[in-house]
Amino acid sequence: MEKDNYTLVEEFVLLGLPHAEELTIPLFILILFIYIFTLLGNLLILVTIRMDPKLHTPMYFFLFNLSFLDIWFSSVTVPKTLVNLLDERKAISFPGCIMQLYFFHFFGGTECFLYTVMAYDRYAAICHPLHYTKIMSKRVCLQMAAGTWLTGSIHGTIHTVLTFRLPFCKSNLVEHFFCDIPPVLKLACSSTSINEFVILVNNGIVASTCFLLILVSYGHIILAILKISSAEGRRRTFSTCASHITVVILFFGPPVVIYWRPHSVHSADGAFAVFYTMVTPMLNPLIYTLRNKEVKSAIMKLGGRHMTSINT
Repeated sequence: MEKDNYTLVEEFVLLGLPHAEELTIPLFILILFIYIFTLLGNLLILVTIRMDPKLHTPMYFFLFNLSFLDIWFSSVTVPKTLVNLLDERKAISFPGCIMQLYFFHFFGGTECFLYTVMAYDRYAAICHPLHYTKIMSKRVCLQMAAGTWLTGSIHGTIHTVLTFRLPFCKSNLVEHFFCDIPPVLKLACSSTSINEFVILVNNGIVASTCFLLILVSYGHIILAILKISSAEGRRRTFSTCASHITVVILFFGPPVVIYWRPHSVHSADGAFAVFYTMVTPMLNPLIYTLRNKEVKSAIMKLGGRHMTSINT
């Protein structure tokens, strides 16, 4: 089908993760294990927070949102990656590619904003403990959570509309394991300078602003911790932030490398993308359970309650 000398692409072929053919099955098993662990780990966090009244606080409300996001963020790319590992065609329809790119940036953007809100929550709890319940009231928490989802949706919509307004005629081979902006732009027949500018400005401003706000929050937190007289008090206060700091570093690091280099190397981008699309969502529940006594205690209580119900 021809229009304005351009062949309209009806489907894309995802070239997938570079690997030797004999490693296909081991790679499939590894990714499947990561995905199952991601689903089970985040579902455990969701159920634990929902079932334990002691965890019905702003901090765990936002952690609930994070676990819910991680399930969907991982599900945007991993199932299709698993299918394509065993499928010779490795095709994704044009509408499917649009949906994958949109939801990837929708959930990714939402998670970026959510980490910023979580940092503010820790700032309010540590720097203004007497006014914390008023600052982070139930209404404010709901508004903040809704704001992260709304801005994430706008973020995803902007990138999706700008990407797929372009005609594609060079090829339908996407040098990646899912439809993302840089590899899809390489297939466009017209200039992508506007898109690359938006990637730099939008992602740059969004990620930089979020990261800067997180740094500002933790700057105030560190100053407040240093004013605590006892070493045990400082350690206990900082421990409430350690998990969040860890997941922020894991989340912001790899995407910065990819989106600040639109013409980067496929194999390197693939490795970074695997980390933040598969590994980070799997590690988040592990980080929060291993470093958080309240969550560990709630999980043990939930497990004990389950065992009691089985025995009776």
